[in-house]
Amino acid sequence: MLFGKLLPREGSFFEMFNLHAQRTVDAAHAFARLVANYNDPALREKYAREVDEAERAADRVTHDVNRALHKTFITPIDREQIHSLINTMDDVADLIQDSAETMALYDVRVMTDEITRLTELGVKCCERLQEAVKMLEKIADPRTAEAALKTCEEIDRLESDADRVMRSAMSKLFREEPDVREVIKLKAIYELLETITDRCEDVANLIEGVVLENS
Repeated sequence: MLFGKLLPREGSFFEMFNLHAQRTVDAAHAFARLVANYNDPALREKYAREVDEAERAADRVTHDVNRALHKTFITPIDREQIHSLINTMDDVADLIQDSAETMALYDVRVMTDEITRLTELGVKCCERLQEAVKMLEKIADPRTAEAALKTCEEIDRLESDADRVMRSAMSKLFREEPDVREVIKLKAIYELLETITDRCEDVANLIEGVVLENS
């Protein structure tokens, strides 16, 4: 019993998950504002900067979680689950930043309807992800576990919607865009935006695993 009391325990992993999810939502919202105000250079720069700030804040949380794992003997859920969850969550924030940076590097001039739609789906995925993450600490409650699983299912549906938008966008792009350079630019942007929803689905699958193993 004494040995157990001396073992380092960490009760803040769920808090750090929640903080990271919030930073990712911040990045997603800033990116959506960037897309909506893309024709205004000053606002575009402002929101790109907000995306960067949110992504860096998410990176710091990821670092804190990984450092805490090395110092903690008893964790609230499996260590590998914690490691996979926080790093896959961080992939989402990274991809949002990559999307903003790629638009600037490729000098994308016009926001297409498909970019707007994929951005909206990405924001919804990040918001649902935040809801699911908030439930992790209370999944011992059957109702909370069920709600978490339903939220993960919703993320899966949103990812499927993004797949359909992506396929339609690619078809339209190759059929209607005569400028090869624009095809290359927009193809890269579409793929990045769709990958955001893919990675959100990956996080949802990890959360489902945690719920099923621990509820």
